[in-house]
Amino acid sequence: MVAPVGRYSKYIRPISISFDLLVISLLSLYFFRDLGLTNPLYTVYQLIAWGFVAFFSKFYEVYRFTTPVEIITKIVKQGILFLLVVIAFFPFDKTALFSGRAIAIFMCCSFILISGFKYILFYYLRKYRLATGSNYRNAVIIGYTPEAIKLKELFETRNEFGYRFLGYFSDKKSNANITGKIDQIKEFVLTHKVDEIYCSLNEISNDQLKDLVEFTDEYRKTIKFIPDSKAIFSKNLKIDYYEFFPVLSLQRTLLHDPVTKIFKRLFDIIFSLFVLIFLLSWLVPILAILIKLESRGPIFFKQGRPGIEEKEFFCFKFRSMKINKTTEQEASKNDPRVTKIGRFIRKTSIDEMPQFLNVLLGDMSVVGPRPHLWSQNKAYGNKIKKYMVRHYVKPGITGLAQVRGFRGEIENDEDMINRIKYDVFYIENWSLILDLKIIAQTVINIFKGDAKAY
Repeated sequence: MVAPVGRYSKYIRPISISFDLLVISLLSLYFFRDLGLTNPLYTVYQLIAWGFVAFFSKFYEVYRFTTPVEIITKIVKQGILFLLVVIAFFPFDKTALFSGRAIAIFMCCSFILISGFKYILFYYLRKYRLATGSNYRNAVIIGYTPEAIKLKELFETRNEFGYRFLGYFSDKKSNANITGKIDQIKEFVLTHKVDEIYCSLNEISNDQLKDLVEFTDEYRKTIKFIPDSKAIFSKNLKIDYYEFFPVLSLQRTLLHDPVTKIFKRLFDIIFSLFVLIFLLSWLVPILAILIKLESRGPIFFKQGRPGIEEKEFFCFKFRSMKINKTTEQEASKNDPRVTKIGRFIRKTSIDEMPQFLNVLLGDMSVVGPRPHLWSQNKAYGNKIKKYMVRHYVKPGITGLAQVRGFRGEIENDEDMINRIKYDVFYIENWSLILDLKIIAQTVINIFKGDAKAY
């Protein structure tokens, strides 16, 4: 479950991660310079190890309600685990000299700098939020229970948490600011740009809850729950504490974790470089000649597509059609626009190969939901439940829906519904193994042929 973040919040983790990686890289080069380490190998090992340790210690899971004590705990845990993986490298490098003193100085200096930077970032973000009133998140509460009232008081007394309380939704008349049903809640959320909805489950039915969860999925809002006797079985929940007040949140997927993002990005870069160097370097000149011989026009076709967070990017393909003005119309079987060479490269999916350049540029991933046409987004965005969830991640060159047979022309709503089901399943159940399976199946389908590839 992902919500739009504040104006500058989205930059905090990338800045923090980049700073930490830079610190440990530079300091290891300085303090380990006389130990005979294989520097490039050790640097790569160190960065990967830091990422894995940070993932398991949840080092970068610091939010506006995270307490200083929790931050210290994360730093200590990260430090101990990272120290162990640094020490573990030396027995495997026979040319390296082990120095406990050098390692101790390296660890102390690294974590003094990292801890200092993290606290400065955390402290000044809070000060900035209080001083300017910016980066606040608008919040509403559904329900008027004693727990809901306590949460509202917490929002109003702890300004450094960065919440602006806009009112209650409740059928109870006990001084609730706002009363209303689900449709009114939706309208209010969109009109007043509400970021987070806090739901007391005493005053909402299971059907209403399901409706509300689907709404927050579609419009990228965050929904959280004030604990009571009811249970939610549809999604995993995690518990956060605003001081001593517990709040339940729908779990975000692994693809939204900073360490997973870095790992997937590294995989994308390595894989796309391999394809560009060893395949496209000789394939492009051959196809360029064949495309030019058959029809006039450019070798490559680029088209604006909605990417992550629905931001437009230009998707590259080998041109497989004659120049025409119907670029927002998807190809159909026996489409007269498709050239002879175009039919071959579309059948084998070779026309998609230039998208590895999109991957290298950071617009796409090797595996992910396929980028749709803008016309399809407009037609199905509000028509199919969870359609917009696919924009939580980068679009992919290939995806789970494609290898399961839901690719090509959309002939009816059922085709798109099935495609979205697989896209959402991929996002919510991502793993490296799943990515590798999809890539392998894509290669098999290229040689085997796909009836919907036209």
